[in-house]
Amino acid sequence: MRVMGIDPGTAITGYGIIDVEGNRLAVVAYDCIRTPAGLAMPRRLQLLYQELLAVLDRYRPRHVAVEELFFNKNTRTALAVGQARGVALLAAVNSSLEVAEYTPLEVKQGVTGYGRAAKEQVQYMVRALLALPEIPRPDDVADALAVALCHAHRQGGRGTAFNPREHHHGGRSG
Repeated sequence: MRVMGIDPGTAITGYGIIDVEGNRLAVVAYDCIRTPAGLAMPRRLQLLYQELLAVLDRYRPRHVAVEELFFNKNTRTALAVGQARGVALLAAVNSSLEVAEYTPLEVKQGVTGYGRAAKEQVQYMVRALLALPEIPRPDDVADALAVALCHAHRQGGRGTAFNPREHHHGGRSG
């Protein structure tokens, strides 16, 4: 099963794609999509949509998992993230993919086994579970991989057996 995790944002949207086969994980790709700050919001959202479609077309995941918006004291930031989330969901649905959404608490629980884990713990587990040489940067990319891992863990009862505590990694691929 190929899963794409997305950590949405209008300035930076992180994505991570993993293959899950039984208890084996393999990193396919991870990066971020950046939109120029000087662009008007509609153009930034259009650019994000086009870039996400290109990534979806290139790597052809079967599932897309997107982080849900958490409460943010800055309303302007929350609205911008909400718009980016909408674009990510639209790109996935328009690509005829299954879409799942997870709260930050669910992502932490799925990756570390503890819903209140610190960001550093989540990043450490992403690096360890995927046998990466270092924690992916920026944080949005590590967060996107965590969302993909959370989905893989959640799918455990539906055809895969991934468990962060019983993990074996595969090699890097395409």
